[in-house]
Amino acid sequence: MQLQEKQKLRFMFGVNERQFKTVFNKAGKMPGKHGENFMILLETRLDNLVYRMGLARTRRAARQLVNHGHIMVDGKRVDIPSYSVKIGQEISLREKSQNLDVVNEALEVNSYVPEYVTFNADTKVGSFVRMPERSELAAEINEALIVEFYSR
Repeated sequence: MQLQEKQKLRFMFGVNERQFKTVFNKAGKMPGKHGENFMILLETRLDNLVYRMGLARTRRAARQLVNHGHIMVDGKRVDIPSYSVKIGQEISLREKSQNLDVVNEALEVNSYVPEYVTFNADTKVGSFVRMPERSELAAEINEALIVEFYSR
């Protein structure tokens, strides 16, 4: 059960095992609950925030947008999907990428943007406002099982 829960979260975010373990260890050094910190760190990855803003239909598509250099953080081009976004940083689409079909289609389909992220669909600029709370994260994940798995 623990392994299944870990794999479910890992595949949900599209992260390989080494990155997953690194983020887990980083979460253990933070104050608060280990499991919650872990999920919050995964949620603050650049590829995930691009997905949450609605610039991509899936996390995998968001990861590709970031990899191909279409995303800017505070006016600088960032092409690392695992980039950890800090509170207050602005995420935008590059000038050349404003008219991408995949982005425009994703924005038409998207209707929900979480409260910890702001997004303006007209300018295609958003920002990371605050750390997400556990109630705003995926409810179907039991992070306690993942902590137990790695604590063996």
